[in-house]
Amino acid sequence: MNKPLRQLYCNLPNIVSFVGVLPLFILLREDAFIYLCPLIVFNNIMDDLDGILAKKLGLCSEFGAGLDNVCDAVAHILIAMVVGFHFGGVVLAASLLSAVAILIRVVQRIAPSHVPGTGTPTNELMRHLLLLTMLHQFYAFEITTYLVAVYLLNSASMLVPFAMPHLVRSKTKSATAILGVNVALVLTWVSPETAPFMAVVFLGTYLYSFAVGAVGWLRAG
Repeated sequence: MNKPLRQLYCNLPNIVSFVGVLPLFILLREDAFIYLCPLIVFNNIMDDLDGILAKKLGLCSEFGAGLDNVCDAVAHILIAMVVGFHFGGVVLAASLLSAVAILIRVVQRIAPSHVPGTGTPTNELMRHLLLLTMLHQFYAFEITTYLVAVYLLNSASMLVPFAMPHLVRSKTKSATAILGVNVALVLTWVSPETAPFMAVVFLGTYLYSFAVGAVGWLRAG
């Protein structure tokens, strides 16, 4: 393998990380909200794919892990803020709080002293925003209170000092299982009638995991 091809191969996970973020700049358009759901799904797929490639090809590195965290921060803050600006008012204020929580978590993940395995990943918030948006489009209910609750809960759970091992994504370790999660998200996007079931699975396990983790941490303390 010649040098340019080898460089391309060695940086394949990093390229995937960049590709996962680049289309999200469509969200800078005035009509950004109409592109939100497919872009959340796309970003989630690419975020999982870069990790799978890094592990399967033996290309894991500290630089790649740091780059992945930075790409996640850019993508997830942008998505969170687009939802906030679309609905405005208290939802916008809550989205700003979540943006701060995302930044803090990213800094913690990059810091060498950070203990991994605590709190929720920032893309857990993205999945919740997708599910709420699809439910809102399908049932046309007042979404403000639910969005604020999701922003506040995720802002807290990103930074808690305990693990939340019962999340759907935490249970998916193999490439096949990760593919299944992404297929479920695609299905939610293309078939909104599946959103209630997906919401019960993802949001239900999230709340259960938060409660179990908090109780365990309080007892240990």
